[in-house]
Parts: sequence; C-alpha cells; structure tokens
Amino acid sequence: MKINSAKTLSILVINAGSSSIKFALYQNDQEPKVLFKGKLENIGIQNTTATFSTSITEKKQNLLLHTNDYSHASNFLTGWLEKQEGFNEISAIGHRIVHGMQHTEPQLITDELIENLKKISPYDPEHLPQEIKLIELFSKHYPEIKQVACFDTSFHSTMPTVAKLLPIPRKYTEKGIRRYGFHGLSYAYLIHELERLTDKKTAHGKVILAHLGNGASLAAVKNSHSIDTTMSFTPASGVVMSSRTGDLDPGVAWYLMQFEKLSPKQFDHLVNHESGLLGVSETSSDMRELLKIELRDYRAAEAVNLFCYDVKKTIGSFAAILGGVDTLIFSGGIGENIPLVRKRICEGLDFLGIEIDLDRNEKNDTVISSNSGKVTIRVIPTNEELMIARLVSQVLDVNIKN
Repeated sequence: MKINSAKTLSILVINAGSSSIKFALYQNDQEPKVLFKGKLENIGIQNTTATFSTSITEKKQNLLLHTNDYSHASNFLTGWLEKQEGFNEISAIGHRIVHGMQHTEPQLITDELIENLKKISPYDPEHLPQEIKLIELFSKHYPEIKQVACFDTSFHSTMPTVAKLLPIPRKYTEKGIRRYGFHGLSYAYLIHELERLTDKKTAHGKVILAHLGNGASLAAVKNSHSIDTTMSFTPASGVVMSSRTGDLDPGVAWYLMQFEKLSPKQFDHLVNHESGLLGVSETSSDMRELLKIELRDYRAAEAVNLFCYDVKKTIGSFAAILGGVDTLIFSGGIGENIPLVRKRICEGLDFLGIEIDLDRNEKNDTVISSNSGKVTIRVIPTNEELMIARLVSQVLDVNIKN
C-alpha cells in the first residue's frame, strides 16, 4: 500500500461498541471532511446489518450479513473497506477506546499500549476486548498504517479530586478504582460545536451536556472543562439506560449473588443487558417502542418515567455543582430525536430558568428554549467520529514535526 504525507491523505475512524462498529473515512485537511461512513449493527444479537453512505450521494445502502459473530463482522468490514475508493490513501486509523484509566491524551498505538489495554480489559468487558481485537486485525492486515487510540475517558481527566473519588478503602483507589466518566469524545465535540455555533464566552459558561442514547450520561462543564459526570468506574453507572441499570445499591449485588445464586458473570450480564428500560418494562429497550405502548402498558410508562426522572434529578444536582446553568444541550439518539422525552425532562425545571418552547421542541429546532427562559436549551447532534478524526490529525501533526 502506498503511503504518502499524512497531510494529503485520509484518516479511517473506527468506533467499536459491544454490538456495533461505526466507521468513517475522512480526508485529512485543515478540518477533516467525511468521504464515506457507515455502521454494522446487531452484531451477536441477530443477523448483522451494514449501512453506509458516501459524501457524494448521501444515499444509504444496506446489506444483511448472515453472521452473529463479531470476528466475522470485523473481517467483513476490512474486506469491504479495501474495495472502497480512497482506501489505499489512508495514513492512519483512529480508534475510540472506551476505558483509558491513566491514559489522558490520544496516542499512537504500540505493542506496549495494547498489552496495557489487555490488562485493564476486565474493567470494561463490554467494549475493550472488541476494540483490542479490531486494532490487532488492522495491524495484522495493514502493518504499515499508523493507528491512534482516542480515549473516551480523557475529557473527564479535568474533574476535581472530589468528583473522582469513590468512598472505598484508599488501597483500592491507589490501584486505579475511581470515577472516570465516559462519552468524553461526544462531550468534547459538543463543546467544540457550541463554541462554533455561539462564541467562546458561551462555551466557557455553565453547561450541562446530556448524551442520551442506548448508553446515557450527563456532564457538568465549566470553562470548557468537565467538573462532574454521571458515569463512574464503568459505563454501567449513572442514569438509567436502555439495558444498563445505571447507579445501583451495592447491596443488590450481594442479595442476588447470595440468594439468587448469580455468578459475577451473570450479574455483569444482568446490569448491562437485562436491566434499565428493558428490565423495568419487560418489553423493550427502545424508547420509541415504549412511548408507543405506554398508555396501555403501565410497565412501559414506568420505564419512561424513571428515565426522565433520573435525568431531571441529575440536571438539578449538576446545577448545584455549577452554581447555576447557562446552557443545556441534548444529544445522542434519544436526546436528538425524541421531543416528548426532552419535554418531560424539562418540565418543572423552570425554577432553574429551564423553560422549553413546545413548538421549537416539536420541530427539533437547534434552540428549543422559550424566549422567557434564562437557560438556552439546544439540540446538537453529536459526532464522535469527526472528533476522533480531529484528534488523530493532531497526533499525526505532532509526530511529523518530531
């Protein structure tokens, strides 16, 4: 494969989840420009689907892969990518790494870094093992292409010590057991986008970011730095999610292991895949599906109410930490696309200056706050892949200069 100057070539972005792989190819310019993008979904759940589009047509194409295996899906992806125009001009591959622990900056992937990630993978069994396998797959097929790790925890490294501490014996804290926070690549993008849409003063104000999707979290941001967030040592903590519990009384773990005879592995599966909206509703982990049936199924209604209640409660607590709120941003699949959930979350928060405009909200306008509200409420689609491309470009620039 021909490799030239990084400045003139492209960056491939890989964003691996527990059952999905998002990917995008960016032209490495002053501001990375997407050439094509896509995703593999439902890996390991049912027949995997592949969706992709190019910057030229914007027309989505769909493929059904007859596999439920992550390795097969990964191999399909590399084979498909090789056939795409521009693949032979890739200068680097950027990977979203969910848990970085002590790693606070994007960095070139080395054998030493991979070994370190393997050591900490038990802390995030839902993401890290698959992310490592993809790194090794690309390394095996394309050893001449640089790979860069972009850590989802990096954004929260600015949190004060009090926000990082867990109330457990300090000997465990010294081993790295503390609050890290996640969705950092999304939050970094949203703050960057807020400054682009407004100005530096607004972006440096008191901002609450709500990344509400299958995985959901919120962050309190001041002077463009994270000062608190809902997710903690793992992405299973914080607010209620599609199939994750969010925060849970540790006594529940003891009870289930003691009296229901759940093994640690079974308990991990329960809190990550059987709980949240799915567990409470006993029907679906999909917010849209629950809203369709909430009037005739009290379990669905309670699941939706619990989600909105949890997010509302967090906004109030973060307002206390920030000393007020200037801007509230909704993002993620639920936050960007479901006006009814945004409305229910904001109801009753007028004492904080949070007042939603029903018409703007229903239309999914960029600004959905009322003119009388003191807090500006925005809907900003997140773009973790673009943020990764920007970070990779920065790493390449530093590498070239050195």
